[in-house]
Amino acid sequence: MNTRINPLKLYAIATLFALFALISPVFAQNDRAADEAAIRENVKQMVSGWNTKSGALFATPFADDADYVIINGSYIKGREVIAQSHQRIFDSIFKDTTLTLEVKQVRFVRPEVAVVHVSGHRDGPTKDLVQDAMITLVMTKEKQGWKIAAFQNTAVASR
Repeated sequence: MNTRINPLKLYAIATLFALFALISPVFAQNDRAADEAAIRENVKQMVSGWNTKSGALFATPFADDADYVIINGSYIKGREVIAQSHQRIFDSIFKDTTLTLEVKQVRFVRPEVAVVHVSGHRDGPTKDLVQDAMITLVMTKEKQGWKIAAFQNTAVASR
């Protein structure tokens, strides 16, 4: 049995490892960019749902069991409840409002978990319907894509 290592094989193996080390960050960056784009698309989906007054569309990016803290501190749970409660406010108090959201930061705490900070502005026909907010989303990458697992809505004081 010959235990001597063939220098050419050793060189080939080392070259493959070096190539992998150089290429894997490029793939990771491409995946990260695609993940961030999908996360931003979920935020756009919420805006579209709000501005078309569709509770179902607004709730589409949420996980089935999502946690949702409303701007007044109330808590609701689950995509279906989020959809129904938003449809009620779209049909009543917020029927003449519009929403703009801007993603301020996406921070991946793990490849499949992101914390997303979003500034929000609700506009309406009267001053009491105008509101600024800072929203924190915890998003998870699932088989069906990125979903909002938790949503915290915090009012920003007027200046």
